[in-house]
Amino acid sequence: QVRLVESGGGSVQAGGSLRLSCAASGSIRSINVMGWHRRAPGKQRELVADFASGGYTNYADSVKGRFTISRDNVKNTVYLQMNTLKPEDTAVYYCNALVTTGWGTKNDYWGQGTQVTVSS
Repeated sequence: QVRLVESGGGSVQAGGSLRLSCAASGSIRSINVMGWHRRAPGKQRELVADFASGGYTNYADSVKGRFTISRDNVKNTVYLQMNTLKPEDTAVYYCNALVTTGWGTKNDYWGQGTQVTVSS
């Protein structure tokens, strides 16, 4: 089994910054894709940023230039540095990883979510 543990959410005023962390643990052979999604109140879940296969990064247009995703491959951890936060960034942020497990299966995992609230 693979577990994703998130940390770093909280409340901040507009223009502020937060840093999210997500650590993957368990039977991991390799991590194919890892990143962050979010679900705002009344909206569908959307991709925020991720590392895709081949090491490419993807960002939602709404966060480009403000958010930066980074990773520590040794720790199987991904980070999301969020700067110049806006009220519309308020959402529950979920870590997601597509993992090849020690048994050779490829499964999609989600963290429990961490709340980010940006006040104006």
